[in-house]
Amino acid sequence: MATYTPKNILITGAAGFIASHVANRLIRNYPGYKIVVLDKLDYCSNLKNLLPSQSSPNFKFVKGDIASADLVNYLLVAESIDTIMHFAAQTHVDNSFGNSFEFTKNNIYGTHVLLEACKVTGQIRRFIHVSTDEVYGETDEDAVVGNHEASQLLPTNPYSATKAGAEMLVMAYGRSYGLPVITTRGNNVYGPNQFPEKLIPKFILLAMRGKTLPIHGDGSNVRSYLYCEDVAEAFEVILHKGEVGHVYNVGTKKERRVIDVAKDICKLFSMDPETNIQCVENRPFNDQRYFLDDQKLKNLGWSERTIWEEGLKKTIAWYTKNPEWWGDVAGALLPHPRMLMMPGSRHFESEDGKVPSVSNTPRMIVPTSKSFISPLKPSFKFLIYGRTGWIGGILGQLCEKHGIPFEYGRGRLENRASLMADIQNIKPTHVFSAAGVTGRPNVDWCESHKTKTIRTNVVGTLTLADVCRQHELLMMNFATGCIFEYDAAHPQGSGIGFKEEDKPNFIGSFYSKTKAMVEELLREYDNVCTLRVQMPISSDLNNPRNFITKISRYNKVVNIPNSMTILDELLPISIEMAKRNLRGIWNFTNPGAVSHNEILEMYKTYIDPNFQWTNFTLEEQAKVIVAPRSNNEMDASKLKKEFPELLPIKESLIKYVFEPNKRT
Repeated sequence: MATYTPKNILITGAAGFIASHVANRLIRNYPGYKIVVLDKLDYCSNLKNLLPSQSSPNFKFVKGDIASADLVNYLLVAESIDTIMHFAAQTHVDNSFGNSFEFTKNNIYGTHVLLEACKVTGQIRRFIHVSTDEVYGETDEDAVVGNHEASQLLPTNPYSATKAGAEMLVMAYGRSYGLPVITTRGNNVYGPNQFPEKLIPKFILLAMRGKTLPIHGDGSNVRSYLYCEDVAEAFEVILHKGEVGHVYNVGTKKERRVIDVAKDICKLFSMDPETNIQCVENRPFNDQRYFLDDQKLKNLGWSERTIWEEGLKKTIAWYTKNPEWWGDVAGALLPHPRMLMMPGSRHFESEDGKVPSVSNTPRMIVPTSKSFISPLKPSFKFLIYGRTGWIGGILGQLCEKHGIPFEYGRGRLENRASLMADIQNIKPTHVFSAAGVTGRPNVDWCESHKTKTIRTNVVGTLTLADVCRQHELLMMNFATGCIFEYDAAHPQGSGIGFKEEDKPNFIGSFYSKTKAMVEELLREYDNVCTLRVQMPISSDLNNPRNFITKISRYNKVVNIPNSMTILDELLPISIEMAKRNLRGIWNFTNPGAVSHNEILEMYKTYIDPNFQWTNFTLEEQAKVIVAPRSNNEMDASKLKKEFPELLPIKESLIKYVFEPNKRT
């Protein structure tokens, strides 16, 4: 796939919401690109949105209107612009019903001025036009296939009509004058910095003020939401890999009713939805649903990373920290605000037609099989650490079996430079960390090799997570559940398992101590998916690391129930989790618990009818081991909810381990 490398990019509307995230990302990731941002600083723009870039030498801000032909022509020539990313537009549907001519002026005429300037100067190598999913019009409620890029445009409101009109101009200039155009059509975007006329920030600010959340109609309208950083990454991919003349949908298949968005926000603010959500008069026309087919963009290597719950929490945290970012926005928080367009100010018309005085001009000066693995496109590539380890080896075999490109890392985890080299050479989309010290032959080894254990399990894991975060890569981290022990709140045999949010309560072994420590620190990394493996078992009963192999060779075993991980079932799930870009901590075990004796009974039934064993107590065991062992049950309901086919531990043992090894 040919890639495009720009030199000098003009981003219009870059003090607005989406464009500011794109601009900040490109300025941060590509110091060799010069980024010129043009914005007239309308009511929904804010120079503070570009604060992360203000000191960067490759950033230049120009205040101006895209409708000014002289300014646009001058900028293209003076700054040697070869690439335009055109975000500037009026976007709020409510406003378009009362100010439709402003939408025509900004969205159609402004785009026409840009296109004509490109034609006249003749130096543009890419013109990326940012449109919306709303140009497709309303999607049928029962449609299972979303609108694809060749679907008919059927806009239903003045806003989407002007965006469709602008698209026609872009297409015409591409065909008539050979302008290298690319068009994007996106779902709803949410996240930090968004002006609170839009649904999510509006609800958040109202909830922060203890006010009711107004819902247009009955709230059954369905929308899809993408987190702003995921969208910024999508534009980064389209800029470099997008094909001239093509349209790309930027979307997600995960849909939510507006009423459910309100309920989720109420929940996070500990508010009662029954008393804090209010249904108000609907819009003149409120599309029931927009649904996109996003496969074309995924084929370029992009997929959403941020799950809804995580993105919503981040957004709420930002607005809580920055309540005055937009100044006085009381008028925007009305159920049906109408904006009176006045450059450089914010004037809202209230419900009774009066105009409150809420002018706020920005003052800041900016210096210049029936496997769980679904088919992956060739654009996915995994970097795996732990080549010589048990889990790392199986992961490689799974990738080979399913045709997933992968390479093993050569660098040592504690050597940052070697990890950077791996990522630069391999260019992975995801990183799997299955490397770590578990002890030779068991965790007792760690008691006499504490420095080495720290170096790998703590320093190495944190270094890899940090390097991955620097490169905006998701890291799948294989951790352990051996950081808990039965206690009064989680009694043995009660079926009450430790949850993902529970704090470790077992540091009886140095191995567990390092694992508990690093897990707590990894909570601060939003690019890490931590998988708590416990007492791993596979169908390979000859492997000395296999829990069943171990206990079948011991002279005596304790008999205590534990959560366990059947690798044959769960490792394919870890690959699917990477594809879904899941984050946070997950109890990576099969549901339920199984005792040592129950496993050995199965072993006797399926493998060796003459097998005999002897039990001894935990106190007797303590005399022959150096460090205590962790015994616990973990709650796997979070994993089960994401993967409903996940089998309970005893069923999984029979299906994946004992049946395949059955001796007749």
